[in-house]
Amino acid sequence: MNYKSGIRNYFLVGTVLLFLATTGWAIRWTGSQASAQQAPVPPNSAGTESVLDGFRHVEVASVSDAAEQILGRKMYMSHRMQSIFPAKFAGYAVTVLLKKDEGNKDPNALAGMMAAIDAGAKDSVYVMTVEDGADIAGMGGLMGTTMYSRGFAGAVVDGGVRDIAQLRRIGFPVYALGPVPSTSVGHYKCGGANIPMICDGVQVQPGDIVTADADGVVVVPRAKAEEILALAQQMDFKEHSMYSIIEKFHSLQEAVRRFGRI
Repeated sequence: MNYKSGIRNYFLVGTVLLFLATTGWAIRWTGSQASAQQAPVPPNSAGTESVLDGFRHVEVASVSDAAEQILGRKMYMSHRMQSIFPAKFAGYAVTVLLKKDEGNKDPNALAGMMAAIDAGAKDSVYVMTVEDGADIAGMGGLMGTTMYSRGFAGAVVDGGVRDIAQLRRIGFPVYALGPVPSTSVGHYKCGGANIPMICDGVQVQPGDIVTADADGVVVVPRAKAEEILALAQQMDFKEHSMYSIIEKFHSLQEAVRRFGRI
């Protein structure tokens, strides 16, 4: 190989390595097999942060209505999804699927789940689906403390949750189907991380905005986030303005006539 050819190959290899490093691709090992998966791109622009901050302040009910009007389908999770204490948050979805694998002895069965948590960026929302997991704790104090330390906004688990005292002690908000003392260890394996999935009947893509308050949980597709936020803010303004009209005229009909919504 001559000098010029060697230099050309050197820069080619360097370019490939730089591409892999900057696009967020990582290799996850499970036993003897390796699989590539891409984590959600962490938001870093001022505009994106402004959108997320908007979702932190607008009511989730307004977000739900706006999303349904714009997308033509419901994006809210059911009444089964309950908070372990009153909380309001918004962040970007990090998704994890647990699949049944009863009696497994694989020490790496949940490695993909742990890796997803340890790779999660600030303002992430951990979104987990536990297959037939109403009575299985998908997460508990150890996972919640890790998320809290990494700056996660909260967690949404289509399954159970345990170690409630620790989660309340650190103030980490979790929505789940309810408290249960069980474990997923030996009963489940990680079926994928940062993948599209269904959580309590709602499609969630990695990086979607997940917002929650006392009324429940809504998922906002990232591509439509600005449009949905703008409409939700309009709805919030109208509804809050209607309260004083109702109190003044003692009439819901009068408020609806003036603002054109209910």
